[in-house]
Amino acid sequence: MNHDFKRLFNPRSIAIIGVNEKPYGGGFFLKCLKAINYDKPIYLFNPRLKGKKIHGIEVFGSVLELAETHQVDYAIVAVPARACPSVLEEIGKKGIPYVSIFSSGFSEIGNVELEKNLLEIARKYNFRIIGPNCLGIYVPMNKVSFSWRLNSKSGNFGLISQSGGLAIQLSLMASNIFENPISKAISIGNQVDLNFVDFLKYFYLDNDTDVIGLYLENIKSKKQGRKFLKIVKKLTLKNKPVIIWRVGAGESSKEAIKSHTGGLATSNEIWEAISKQTGACLVNNAFELENLAMTFKYVEKYPPNENIGIVSVGGGASIQVSDVLEQHGLKIPKLNPKTQKNILNFIPDVNTIVRNPLDLGSSGIDPNIFCETIAALDNDPNISLIVFAWVVSFDKIAIDSIREVKKRVKKPVLALVYKLYDDIDYLNSYIKFKKELFELKIPVYESLDLLAKSLVHFFKFKRFYERNYEINNKL
Repeated sequence: MNHDFKRLFNPRSIAIIGVNEKPYGGGFFLKCLKAINYDKPIYLFNPRLKGKKIHGIEVFGSVLELAETHQVDYAIVAVPARACPSVLEEIGKKGIPYVSIFSSGFSEIGNVELEKNLLEIARKYNFRIIGPNCLGIYVPMNKVSFSWRLNSKSGNFGLISQSGGLAIQLSLMASNIFENPISKAISIGNQVDLNFVDFLKYFYLDNDTDVIGLYLENIKSKKQGRKFLKIVKKLTLKNKPVIIWRVGAGESSKEAIKSHTGGLATSNEIWEAISKQTGACLVNNAFELENLAMTFKYVEKYPPNENIGIVSVGGGASIQVSDVLEQHGLKIPKLNPKTQKNILNFIPDVNTIVRNPLDLGSSGIDPNIFCETIAALDNDPNISLIVFAWVVSFDKIAIDSIREVKKRVKKPVLALVYKLYDDIDYLNSYIKFKKELFELKIPVYESLDLLAKSLVHFFKFKRFYERNYEINNKL
């Protein structure tokens, strides 16, 4: 079936079937659309509330009552599972092309036949289903949302999640913590019809999406698995990284997955093989996924190799950074003698060690000296990427110094900025400093371990992309 996803992600109007006056169930989705200021028609349906108004919008009894002039592109169904087939029949008769089913009570509790019935109705009337047991879509640029806490700030990070709650969490984290807003996010639930492969194919063509994050619990069939391998590799070769947070390694997780979306977990060995064949990046939790997505967003050019230069204040601090990065297989090469000589021209020879990692001692407290050191590493042929660890002050002098040196530096610069206090004033200045760095296209890491893991995946993706891109272009 040919379906234009543009009508899904930019609907002319939205129907909520099973709406109520409460902030949950169908009423939840109305609250979400109102909170993000959805500016197109919303149609509400509930036979119990027919004729009443909710938020000033009249409630109809059935979708069949809609006039032909009312062009609904996307329907949200929030009725009991047993009522879904009759509701979908009405949706089909009205020619609504896309439906997300919030209702649960299908294959995740053993009601497989009821789920199959939904698909039969969709095929009969030629419409597509997201779900059941899902939240549907979040498209900030078009003010469609599945959470009242999400805003309309749009970016280039696409998300597909089998969990609705995690789709909200990942979207909130991306936009509010990592300055990496969402292009489109889809909560897919049980995937009775549209599945993650369908949306990956869409993201391949979507100019608004550069990096894709997936929360996956299972692949439902070998056929789906083969399609998945093909599209993920195509995305990699288009330089659109796919980051997969795959769960289900533990026994308790496997049981939880079965009751959550009705699927069976796949072994770690299979996922490792998928990663090797496709270039997909495998992560273990939301924080790894978000930090890696941030890395791909802000490090726009791939450095030629994994040689990292480190700038820090204090010997112990610099050793800690280099030790963790080397434990993850990253390289901390020696500095070029010319670089060492250059740095010695502007720092004292007391309480400093001019090597890689650089220990600037107390002189590193001076933002100008600290930033001149970053500039010196930019000119070192042994260094391809610069990491600086900053813990001193988050004032205007510091950010202005970093802003000035960033104009001169051509190599990627990454910031490790530890939190040192649980204090409101400190945290406010910390957050402001972090946002200023994001504006300078400098990714900010709050954890050394997450920095290291992000760089490992980043360089692994780079090697796969360059190797396979070259092979494919020779064919």
